[in-house]
Amino acid sequence: MVRRLTAALAAGIITAIAATAVTAQADVIKERQALLKQFGDATKPIGGMLRGSVPFDLAQVQAALDLYVKDAKVLPTLFPAGSGTGDTEALPAIWTNKADFDARFAKLGSDAAAARAAITDEASFKANFPGVVRNCGGCHDTYRQKN
Repeated sequence: MVRRLTAALAAGIITAIAATAVTAQADVIKERQALLKQFGDATKPIGGMLRGSVPFDLAQVQAALDLYVKDAKVLPTLFPAGSGTGDTEALPAIWTNKADFDARFAKLGSDAAAARAAITDEASFKANFPGVVRNCGGCHDTYRQKN
């Protein structure tokens, strides 16, 4: 009787831990998706500025660069081991090559900070901003599922 009770209690604890891990995984996926959506929302009008279809707005460019600098530090922490399944477009390569993945965010942050200091007008924007967004494409090509 004691063995059955102990086994049932252990099974309950394991189930609770597993449920907590699944919930935590779903939360971290949602959190990283929200931050990456902010990146996209901030970048969309900037792309229009690069193409000349949207008027140049230095304050908007600076705000986007500030967002990249801030969140490039946070995002690598939102890809912990075990968070590659579920509602995510993250490829397994993230976890098999985590050092490169993390380094890409560090480069994005440093490139964005350098661009933030260098961009003072439309000409310097067009010269510096494309290098920042190339970081995004390189990471997406390697670590994100194609739609």
